[in-house]
Amino acid sequence: MKLAILSRAPRSYSTQRLRTAALDRGHRVKVLNTLRFAIDLSSDEPDLLFRGKPLSDYDAVLPRIGNSISYFGTAVVRQFEQMDIYTPNTSGGIVNSRDKLRATQILSRHNIGMPATTFVRDRADVVAAIERVGGAPVVIKLLEGTQGIGVILAPETKVAEAIIETLQSTKQNVLIQRFVKESKGRDIRALVVGDRVVAAMRRTARGDEFRSNVHRGARVEAVQLSEAHERVAVRAAQIMGLRVAGVDMLEGDDGPLVIEVNSSPGLEGIEAATRLDVAGAIIDYIGNQVAFPQIDVRQRLSVSTGYGVAELVVQGDADLIGRKLGESGLRERDITVLTLHRGASVIPTPSDRRVLEAGDRLLCFGKLEEMRSMIPARKKRRARVKKLPKHPIHDG
Repeated sequence: MKLAILSRAPRSYSTQRLRTAALDRGHRVKVLNTLRFAIDLSSDEPDLLFRGKPLSDYDAVLPRIGNSISYFGTAVVRQFEQMDIYTPNTSGGIVNSRDKLRATQILSRHNIGMPATTFVRDRADVVAAIERVGGAPVVIKLLEGTQGIGVILAPETKVAEAIIETLQSTKQNVLIQRFVKESKGRDIRALVVGDRVVAAMRRTARGDEFRSNVHRGARVEAVQLSEAHERVAVRAAQIMGLRVAGVDMLEGDDGPLVIEVNSSPGLEGIEAATRLDVAGAIIDYIGNQVAFPQIDVRQRLSVSTGYGVAELVVQGDADLIGRKLGESGLRERDITVLTLHRGASVIPTPSDRRVLEAGDRLLCFGKLEEMRSMIPARKKRRARVKKLPKHPIHDG
């Protein structure tokens, strides 16, 4: 395998470990400065130039894109994707994870546990937003902060208001998030590779510091994750579109709470804490997946064919409940079931013998006209009615 590592820090611990792990396994590897690429859109096929010369052939690319060059870096990764070169972390996945609001919106859609979060722009909405997440103290986060920078604990509502007003006056967007008291100064970093957690550590802040980032001197120790923590970490990374990710979680009273999914996780702290070859696990995964470049189904499917991908839900009153998949009549309607989602489980290419249950979600490819009639009507959202506090009535 010929591997390109995109990094502006060739001497950093993580880049060096990944390079060494690739060389030790007999792969050819180059560390390429992301900013030295040029995207060539002048020819019939997508191409890249590096240092002004045509890029040689690569089998895979591993992006290590810093926050400061997210826009250009993701454009370079996207061009590799258009050239059908495998990457474990797609450009879309990197973009998703970089914006904390975007990431929170996506994860909440898939019922991933997270601290209660809200986002407002109008100063008049700030106090109500703080109340919605449980009241002060609250955590205030810059949308594009990293390594704990731009994460502030506001102990009182008035303090939170002042901080948010100050940040917004400098054109900064912020999230307001519930402070998880039971996890103060502690979190868990799970390093996800593919469909498993290859290493995990607990980070504990020193002194009165509530941010548990390694760059801020937090103590680290290896930790054996529960099945629930592992499942949440893997799902969060995959929902983001990342196959190599650091998933940060708080240990809430009701289970794991995801606070961030990092597309370029550092390896030094977690390898030191766990004594595991995390870099080697990443390289091995890429080597096994290199034959399967990322495919954007929406790009590949022509709308004129009348075929597409849709999710069908087995409803409580549907004729499909209790039937085997092979007897469902879907195949006769030119509909192929790709995966079956049942609760938190995903069953790829389910067999004809699989019995369908109420609530099953079928990801299907087939005739759009046939599937349209099977898609349930959208549920109308009911407005939440907020109870007003009772006040004594005074005669004027």
